Amino acid sequence: MKFFLLLSAIGLCSAQYSPHTWSGRTSIVHLFEWRWADIALECERYLAPYGFGGVQVSPPNENIVITNPFRPWWERYQPISYKLCTRSGNDAEFRNMVTRCNNVGVRIYVDAVINHMCGDGNSPGTSSTCGSYFNPQQRDFPAVPYSGWDFNDGKCKTASGGIESYQDANQVIDLGGEAISSREYFGNGRVTEFKYGAKLGTVIRKWNGEKMSYLKNWGEGWGFVPTDRALVFVDNHDNQRGHGAGGASILTFWDARLYKVAVGFMLAHPYGFTRVMSSYRWQRNFQNGKDVNDWIGPPNNNGVTKEVTINPDTTCGNDWVCEHRWRQIRNMVVFRNVVDGQPFSNWWDNGSNQVAFGRGNKGFIVFNNDDWSLSTTLQTGLPGGTYCDVISGDKINGDCTGIKVFVSGDGRAHFSISNSAEDPFIAIHTDAKL
Repeated sequence: MKFFLLLSAIGLCSAQYSPHTWSGRTSIVHLFEWRWADIALECERYLAPYGFGGVQVSPPNENIVITNPFRPWWERYQPISYKLCTRSGNDAEFRNMVTRCNNVGVRIYVDAVINHMCGDGNSPGTSSTCGSYFNPQQRDFPAVPYSGWDFNDGKCKTASGGIESYQDANQVIDLGGEAISSREYFGNGRVTEFKYGAKLGTVIRKWNGEKMSYLKNWGEGWGFVPTDRALVFVDNHDNQRGHGAGGASILTFWDARLYKVAVGFMLAHPYGFTRVMSSYRWQRNFQNGKDVNDWIGPPNNNGVTKEVTINPDTTCGNDWVCEHRWRQIRNMVVFRNVVDGQPFSNWWDNGSNQVAFGRGNKGFIVFNNDDWSLSTTLQTGLPGGTYCDVISGDKINGDCTGIKVFVSGDGRAHFSISNSAEDPFIAIHTDAKL
């Protein structure tokens, strides 16, 4: 079963559900396929200053080296041993990253591949990231060491001895109706709520008659796992490539405008523990509706992963997308920290795709996903004053580089959002009060 579990030492009966971030830090980011050296720098220069609680890293253990196709992203999910050497770095670099990130209050969460080794279609040899020998046909992985005695082949009642049907309770992602469910894994920790991104994408795209006004009871009311058991996200490294879970409804950085709306909604809403995606670009090639290049690995020079360079405008170079550095997303991570613990409040909708809601007396957000302008006065629940919209700008030296919102003494404010705005939503919070 493919679940990313936030695991911890169980000291109390519910300790495994806490992500154990520093107090006041409420989101993590998946720096997919980043090098350990780059992650250490990012923790210090960006993630800690903007209040990110942690980083999910790609599998750090030795994997097979695939050359046909050349060094795909999914080779990281074909383990050879548990030695810490991959294209992201070696043991010493991994230790250095963990130490430096923890020193600034950014935790490291490992995407751990523990239930299988590399596929038995691979030839035996030493074509692995540490050079360890392996023979998958014989179930021989001496660098662990594993032998045929350590596998469950005899329990898989198929002709091949391997998984042939994912409806057969082996490896599934719970989108509802599968042979096993995410609820069976609550004893281990939070589970990835894959239905979250699939359903939110459908709503934001306005497919199948869905509307944002229907999001009033978002969360358990939509059939999701309990909020204190859920790790939620708009997209992940699997489904942003059109497979894994969710299908065509999944929003990604390729759909930047709607993607920012979806991530903004996720970070403003109290349901679940949130994870932001940080991706790399690849040359897509659609044939018969499928991207035949969905295997392409991280930006590289002959298989050596490229450094994550930072441009003068703080975006990333070398084909790293760095969605977590987009102003709208980064500022919503801050928003979530500010409103942490505050109730979901002051919901408003127009019966269509204009909605707004607050988080107690700490924050308020308004969306216009309709094909016409929004202009209305709403109860924000915030103290009176002038606020900086953190979507269109930043509060800098007591002033705002974006839209200013005036909240009257009774908590009401007027909002105007064009349906053609670059970012059709506005967010204000008490730390952005001028």
